[in-house]
Amino acid sequence: MELQIREFSVDLRQPLSTAKGDIERREGFLVAVDAAGTTGIGEATPLPGWTESLAECGDALNSVSDPKRALADGSLADAPAARHAVSLALADARARAANQPLATTLDTDSHTSFPVNSTLGDAGLESTVEAAKTAVSQGYECLKVKVGARDPSEDADRLRAVRDAVGSGVSIRADANASWDRWTADRFLDAVADVDLEYLEQPLPATELDGHAVLRRLHDTPIALDESLATVSPKRAIASNAADVLVCKPMALGGPDRVRDVAARARDAGVGVVVTTTIDAVVARLGALHVAASLPDNRAHGLATASFLDGDLADDPAPVRDGTMRVPDAPGLGIDVTDVFD
Repeated sequence: MELQIREFSVDLRQPLSTAKGDIERREGFLVAVDAAGTTGIGEATPLPGWTESLAECGDALNSVSDPKRALADGSLADAPAARHAVSLALADARARAANQPLATTLDTDSHTSFPVNSTLGDAGLESTVEAAKTAVSQGYECLKVKVGARDPSEDADRLRAVRDAVGSGVSIRADANASWDRWTADRFLDAVADVDLEYLEQPLPATELDGHAVLRRLHDTPIALDESLATVSPKRAIASNAADVLVCKPMALGGPDRVRDVAARARDAGVGVVVTTTIDAVVARLGALHVAASLPDNRAHGLATASFLDGDLADDPAPVRDGTMRVPDAPGLGIDVTDVFD
């Protein structure tokens, strides 16, 4: 079984701020796996703070002599982006060989389409409201508003203004990106008690599972964990009673199979799952799309991220339309291998 590797780089429209500094482009590797005469493709796009580095990812991929064995023996355990590429390529090859969309091979009752959220940045109140109105006019029924960079009372005012502008029929999520201590998160949750948030995402630092569990007990607003899943195991996060929802990034968790395993554990514990990208190129976005479609809940996922890129590796067969993404009905990921991997 042969593994081919090709480097790529895609510029961002605007720099992406991370804990490791600003990122101006997404760099990574495309891989192609020839499994029993059928070629599948995968993508490894490392993100500082979430995965291994770009150099470590390349080294991990170049060490793979047998892709199936590399997944089974745990040799890629410390390189989730590399593991994601190999896992996705194998899953794509299997689906192409079966002449079925990847989502169908993951679950025969998979969704053919589902809603996605529109992400609104950390702008001032008036700009946030205008962005919310624009997103709703484009068909989005779920908004994710960035908070945490200003006083909690200001963020509460922004969210209240958004709620007043879009009405009760639109779901609103708030994402604090681990910005607060527990006292600050308490203040914020008290202030937004009347906003009816779908959930507050990652209010506290990644390792503070106990603090998130306390927030769940003290407040009615559901709590979601995101950054925590790059620091602690999903199993531990679920067992800690720290979350109502897990935000799962296939690139950070190590592939579509890992996300489905986490989703099954979460479902057994009564915890929801939302699938998001790490601002990936089209191959990984399609992989996340198929994984999200294979999950039982038809909830809004965080996959409307193609607009963050100034270009891509190929035309996207699953653009967002009216706040919804439709799963390609072509075999595998739904994209021609030769379009992205010459």
